[in-house]
Amino acid sequence: MDEKQPIFFDVRDYECDMQGIVNNAVYQNYLEHARHQFIQDRGLNFAEITKQGIHLVLIKAELEYKRSLSSGDTFYIHTRTERESKLKLAFYQRIYRAQDDQLVLNAKMTVTSTTTEGRPIVFEQADLLLAN
Repeated sequence: MDEKQPIFFDVRDYECDMQGIVNNAVYQNYLEHARHQFIQDRGLNFAEITKQGIHLVLIKAELEYKRSLSSGDTFYIHTRTERESKLKLAFYQRIYRAQDDQLVLNAKMTVTSTTTEGRPIVFEQADLLLAN
């Protein structure tokens, strides 16, 4: 799927470690929020999907750190999706520092759909996440 408008964020002081840079684990929070926004921007509601008994579960996270963000930095995230199988979607995400458009992180986040009991289920609305 082609990328749409990026989502912008600002780094908050408490997200930084003793080195003054964003802690590596915080980037996964940024990526998750961007995925949820991506889903919402395509007319779906993550909470409503869950209430319907479909759980979109992250099963693999691949992150490649290129540069660091610091407190006060503004950054943006591009997200696109590809179907990996009947049950799996890959979210390809990139974080850029806004002030100089430098790539900060590349990520591939693989998601599958399950029932409340954890059994695999086809997420019929996945096509909305793949359509242009």
